[in-house]
Amino acid sequence: MVSKQATIRNAAGFHIRPAQLFTEQAGKFQSQINIAVEANGVRADGKSILGLMTLGLQQGSVITITADGPDESEALEALVSLVESGFGEA
Repeated sequence: MVSKQATIRNAAGFHIRPAQLFTEQAGKFQSQINIAVEANGVRADGKSILGLMTLGLQQGSVITITADGPDESEALEALVSLVESGFGEA
C-alpha cells in the first residue's frame, strides 16, 4: 500500500468533471483506490463518482490518495499528477 498527499488546485474545487476524470483514471488500475480528507478524516472509494462527490472538496483541500494492489505505484503517480494538474482546468 502506498499513499501521498495532494492539494485540490482548481478554483471550482472537486466538482462533477474532476470527479469523473478521477474515477476514469482510477478505473484503469487494478489497485483499490481511496481518498481521505485530511481536515476531517472522511474517506471515499476513488472509483466511485458518488463517493467522491460527497467529500465536498474545495480549492485548497488537502487529500491523501491511497492505492493498494499490484499496480499501486503507477496508480498513485497518475492520480496525484491528475489532481496536481488541476484536472486540466485553467
